[in-house]
Amino acid sequence: QIDPKDYTFSGLKSETVGRLPGKVAGQQFVIQDCENCSIYIFDHSATITIDDCVNCQIFLGPVKGSVFFRDCKDCKCIVACQQFRTRDCRKLEVFLCCATQPIIESSTGMKFGCFQYYYPELALQFKDAGLSIFNNTWSNIHDFTPVSGENNWGLLPETAVVQDYVPLPSSEELKAVRISTDATKSIIPITRGRRQKSSDESCLAVFFAGDYTTANARKLIDEMSGKGFQLVQTKEVLMKPEDARRVFQQCASEFIPLLEKGPVVALEFNGDGAVEGCQSTINEVFSGTKVFVSESKASASQDVDNFYNFADMQMGM
Repeated sequence: QIDPKDYTFSGLKSETVGRLPGKVAGQQFVIQDCENCSIYIFDHSATITIDDCVNCQIFLGPVKGSVFFRDCKDCKCIVACQQFRTRDCRKLEVFLCCATQPIIESSTGMKFGCFQYYYPELALQFKDAGLSIFNNTWSNIHDFTPVSGENNWGLLPETAVVQDYVPLPSSEELKAVRISTDATKSIIPITRGRRQKSSDESCLAVFFAGDYTTANARKLIDEMSGKGFQLVQTKEVLMKPEDARRVFQQCASEFIPLLEKGPVVALEFNGDGAVEGCQSTINEVFSGTKVFVSESKASASQDVDNFYNFADMQMGM
């Protein structure tokens, strides 16, 4: 029999509390009326509601459904979820991975950055929660209640360091989790999202489903960022033949047979010389793997638009 008390933090003051990997195991969790607390859920869960919390630091491992903050203020959070919502909140700073468009309502002083975090169990927890590490619309915020002339939300500085916001846990029990907040080790690829692009040249690369799709995508991200290019956005999505024709145009026929194996992973890189840089990296590193990559600077921005317009429709954005 499940005892809801095991899945609730309520009325805590100035405490460090949490749940170790394996201890929540897909249940729903409630956090309410906590003040000056550090709270860490190092596991996947069904849904999480956070109500009436003040000045807390919160880490939430992958949430299969929604994370809903209500009546909270001055909190700093790291959150991975399918849906993210806030209502009647003030001054939340959130490093976010969210599969769908995050929504704020009657909330002010909200700041968002890209989720960055690692511990050994996290990749499997993402799978258990049904979340892809490549579907992250952290910066694409929808404000339900905009006020004309004011902005209720913005982005955290690019230089923001996760540990300055949500420090590593200090309690002996939670220290057992082997955490890294080093951005290069993050389970979620760190994307620029809606930030200003540095160049008018972008390039689209698409990997097709197979045993090494995730590893290949991560390898290309490492290689390209090593060369100074920036990862703008990533997406993992199923494609049908007609989608492939729209996106890959004249080379569609060689990729259509690969679509049956499962979802594709698409990456947009930005920077002067991105197309050439991406093509040469793919030729050197992935010679035996079929990858779609933009042919020229001229066609690349159209490739990016075609793919992401299709993907956003798929995701119901």
